Amino acid sequence: MPDREEVKTMADYVHGYSERESSRLADQAGTLEKLLYHDTVYPAGAKVLEAGCGVGAQTVILAKNNPEAEITSVDISPDSLGKAREKVEKERISNVSFRQADIFSLPFEEESFDHVFVCFVLEHLQEPLKAFENLKNVLKPGGTITVVEGDHGSCYFYPEGKMGVEAWNCLIKVQAHMAGDSLIGRKLYPLLREAGFKDVKVEPRMVYVDSSKPELVDGFIRKTIIPMVEGVKEQALEMGITDKKKWEKGIEELHETAGPDGTFCYTFFKGRGKKQKEIIPRTT
Repeated sequence: MPDREEVKTMADYVHGYSERESSRLADQAGTLEKLLYHDTVYPAGAKVLEAGCGVGAQTVILAKNNPEAEITSVDISPDSLGKAREKVEKERISNVSFRQADIFSLPFEEESFDHVFVCFVLEHLQEPLKAFENLKNVLKPGGTITVVEGDHGSCYFYPEGKMGVEAWNCLIKVQAHMAGDSLIGRKLYPLLREAGFKDVKVEPRMVYVDSSKPELVDGFIRKTIIPMVEGVKEQALEMGITDKKKWEKGIEELHETAGPDGTFCYTFFKGRGKKQKEIIPRTT
């Protein structure tokens, strides 16, 4: 991420930049591919901007699903871009180019792209509306924006242990303390409209997991959700919103949701909008 003294419009990346986090992001993308990305399809020759590609977890899926589109993937972190390039090269993908860029200061001319794709980025921004406005500037009239975000307030699980709930809420509180917004999913519709996008539509994409779906128990609960919560342990302890004993009990209770009688439910939101074409008045 950038020097935080220089970029005030971005919050710190709450999950950190460890190798474990990179693996978590890859597991998350693979597990949720059919749910979140199957209907993001662009025509041949379309110029697509992926804003905030991170380590490339979604980039690979986006490129494979749209092999004839020209994708430009940007991120502010050079380390993340390096990992994204490695993923793309490993998959022998040839329709993606990378560029280091700040979403609040994009190095592109206005109306450069046919489509914009943003995934799991807004929750980390102090000014998501400004981000949308900047992205609209580089979008051609008639072009579309697709945005995917989660909403941590949509989560519920069983068994619902008291400490498990508190550990989950630590994630929400830590991200808010770091100037992010883990409840951003429910706000996509008003944000897209306020930014001036037209024909805005937002759909909930729910993940429900129980032991009859072992691939989701492993890929979503064990490899995505629990590591995400564990990633804020040090911040939560430093903030004093939990203690070591409560935290350990909370993580233990979250693991129980991956047991034979456990369940876990979470909702993502996928929004779409269009940049209105300029209407040229007819002359007589």
